[in-house]
Amino acid sequence: MGKRKSSAKPPPRKRMDKLDTVFSCPFCNHGTSVECRIDMKNLIGEASCRICEESFSTTITALTEAIDIYSEWIDECERVNNVEDEDDG
Repeated sequence: MGKRKSSAKPPPRKRMDKLDTVFSCPFCNHGTSVECRIDMKNLIGEASCRICEESFSTTITALTEAIDIYSEWIDECERVNNVEDEDDG
């Protein structure tokens, strides 16, 4: 008589790397000075620099992470810079 084959255990799930919550400021270039806060009650996300006191706020959804708020801030800075360049030229 042979033994029953035991069922193979499923492979362990890969853990997602944690996303950053502290970033460098686009204005003063100080590393790790921008913190992002998420207010799910009012659906507002805010990124602010502790060094130069610059801040950015935007509306968020339930899926928004800190990196999303920071990315929107960078995109908005680039958009404003491009508009100023077009006005000068």
